[in-house]
Amino acid sequence: MAGKPKRRAEGAPVGRRAVLGMLGAGAAGIAAAPYLQRGWEKALSVASEKDATGLTGLLPNPGGFRYFSVVGSVPHKDETDYELRVDGLVERQRRYTLAELRAMPQTRVVRDVLCTDGWRVNGTPFEGVLLADLLDAAGVRSPGAAIRFTCFDGEYTESLTLEQARRADVLVALNMQDKPLTHAHGGPVRLYVAPMYFYKSAKWLSGITVTDKVVPGYWEERGYAVDGWLDEADQRPEAA
Repeated sequence: MAGKPKRRAEGAPVGRRAVLGMLGAGAAGIAAAPYLQRGWEKALSVASEKDATGLTGLLPNPGGFRYFSVVGSVPHKDETDYELRVDGLVERQRRYTLAELRAMPQTRVVRDVLCTDGWRVNGTPFEGVLLADLLDAAGVRSPGAAIRFTCFDGEYTESLTLEQARRADVLVALNMQDKPLTHAHGGPVRLYVAPMYFYKSAKWLSGITVTDKVVPGYWEERGYAVDGWLDEADQRPEAA
């Protein structure tokens, strides 16, 4: 389908699908991932998300989500040490604590979450601050045209055009499924881009930088599409 992320035929590092193949699942296992999900949930419930092998990142968490990180270990942050930075081509650089983000007007978006690995979680509510509100508070300067997102795992990055970032279904999310975001789900703060594949919704968000052009993110540099749009049929809103 148009806009669906693709990988380069060569040069991409070992990733989620490739490791599934190493476990013996192979291409058939990838295609069957939604059907294997129930059995894997039980396995994950007794596996540590800090497993040094990283293999827990292959398995769905209870509720259908999978824990996945591109680094071996991600620091935990909370009210005492979390900070979100907004900078780049802006009139006013800003820094937000978790308490300050929670005190801002909150928007709730309920959509299906889809991953390029084949798993899906229907009707997932996310709640947080509109990214557009943070950009307005900072004041985007010319020639600002895109946003680069960085994360406190020290590695992951993502990007959106300014037009995409200002959509009413793009959030700096604080809650998921009506609960505060856990560390495993990218908390305490993550990006949520409802109309795109879930790799665009960067976990462990720490930086929002306005740039003059789109800077490809971590997975885009490894062959994913820069614009990860879902099909219109997959963007169906749920009753909030």
